[in-house]
Amino acid sequence: MKRRLKRALTAAALTATVVAATAGWAAGSTQKAVTGPPPGAAAWRADDDTLGRRLPDPAASPARIASFFEGLAPRERAALLHRHPLVTGNLDGAPAEMRYAANRRALRAETARERARAADSARTPQDRQLARAKADRYARLLGHGRQILAFDPRARGQIAEVYGDLGGAERTAVIVPGSDIDLATFDSKGPNRYGTPAGMAASLRARMSAAEPGTRTAVIAWSGYTTPVGLGPDAATTRLAAAGAPRLERFLQGLARTGAPAPTVLCHSYGSVVCGRAAGELTRRDASDLIVFGSPGMHADSVRELRTPLRVWAARDAGDWIGRVPNVEVLGLGHGSDPVSESFGARVVSSARADGHTGYLAPGTDSLANFAAITLGSYEAVEYSSPQGAPPGSCTRGLTP
Repeated sequence: MKRRLKRALTAAALTATVVAATAGWAAGSTQKAVTGPPPGAAAWRADDDTLGRRLPDPAASPARIASFFEGLAPRERAALLHRHPLVTGNLDGAPAEMRYAANRRALRAETARERARAADSARTPQDRQLARAKADRYARLLGHGRQILAFDPRARGQIAEVYGDLGGAERTAVIVPGSDIDLATFDSKGPNRYGTPAGMAASLRARMSAAEPGTRTAVIAWSGYTTPVGLGPDAATTRLAAAGAPRLERFLQGLARTGAPAPTVLCHSYGSVVCGRAAGELTRRDASDLIVFGSPGMHADSVRELRTPLRVWAARDAGDWIGRVPNVEVLGLGHGSDPVSESFGARVVSSARADGHTGYLAPGTDSLANFAAITLGSYEAVEYSSPQGAPPGSCTRGLTP
């Protein structure tokens, strides 16, 4: 008994150290989860004048929000967009084109606000430098052709961006990232570009277009929850995942309510913990498939324990350091069983040629090809990691669900 407890405590300590290193380089810090409606919700709730009647609570269900906007005339939508851009741009269930326009307006306002702070000589040099960096970041998001589906400047910032025509798409996907992702790192360039939500989304859509040029596709890079930072306890526990899962659920339900096809949800690293917490609340209308890659666990011991109707897939590169993380969940630390283990029950696909923890969606990798095939519904083209990776009764390449 003592030996078993000692092994568990050792594993938990190792989990706290290693799992928290998900894409992190700095010492960890505890994050306060950003939840609830965006800034401006109080003014929205108090507004009886714009439409001459009470507006729905921003915390209302996506179905309620969608029904509200469906009943508005174009001039009424425009009035809300101009008066409440931060709220309108973040309402799950609101039309995508309206959200794009609202977020452009909100980004212009935030850019001007930060530039004013940067020019304020009464502020400290550090504050002015931070304001300049934020202004530059917001200005980049206003670049030509960018489609910002969500923008929340609170804390480290949250964002969702669409690649492709969401309104006309036949096949869609949503990327859920892991640790150290926020407005500053959402679309950073450089050697790690395919480890960022924007880089992953762009790469996946390009692969889908190459595989099936005639299929209309859209991929959403969703950074809509507070992620862990660096080496610390947040990445080894489910606290931030528990706060982020309802946000993911609302986002997917909002997409479904606006008529978007049920997406494949791709969950990287700590993002797979978020997806594991959300999986049981999702229907086949909200999502079709769930792919976890570079995962420390899903807060479950098996696919059956997730209690989800979605197909669950998993991938892990042989060189990914996450494979050295002990798959335990004890004393509140760790994230449960390994999703690529045979006992977990996911459909394990090949990730050959992927490089480390952040290279799964880099061009030329088996994982990118497999993720694109799953999103396109081309299950017969999926290549499994081994005969053990395929579902019972199937071969190592190809599956008819």
